[in-house]
Amino acid sequence: MSTKAEKVYFSLGSNQGKPLENLLTAIGLLRERVLEELLAVSGIYQTEPISQVPQADFLNLVLMGTTKLSPEETLEECLQIEQEMGRVRTVRWGPRTIDIDLLLFGAREINTKKLQIPHPRMKERAFVLVPLREIASECFARLQAAVPEQKVSLLFSAADVKIMLDKRYSGGES
Repeated sequence: MSTKAEKVYFSLGSNQGKPLENLLTAIGLLRERVLEELLAVSGIYQTEPISQVPQADFLNLVLMGTTKLSPEETLEECLQIEQEMGRVRTVRWGPRTIDIDLLLFGAREINTKKLQIPHPRMKERAFVLVPLREIASECFARLQAAVPEQKVSLLFSAADVKIMLDKRYSGGES
């Protein structure tokens, strides 16, 4: 475990079951098990799948927070949350109940068999770059990336997501 909290960025996506509910649940589990503080959550975007596997559109968002966990511990918690939420890895880029990608971890660069930071394909994915630009323009600028051509439609603004999370964690309906 790290001693100092570091800023982390995650991309979340879902297209099975109840995708909106899945995203909100995953945010809650990250808050409980990974994050010291949730700093920002983007709006929720509807995006077309990037693979040729027939499947529903995804709901995607990016969140920013701080953690005292190491990058490896953070990755393990993300994988555990995915598994607990019913993620099954059978087809690459196939449908999923939840996908949690660790995008950035402070200013670190990590390249191991299990973990690559910055995320190696984030510059190619509008469903990551558009919400990342929304909540962290400095990170977007640092990547010097152009948003690739892909349909990305804002469904819920960041303010909408905050209201949904506030209701959920204050005991109201989401």
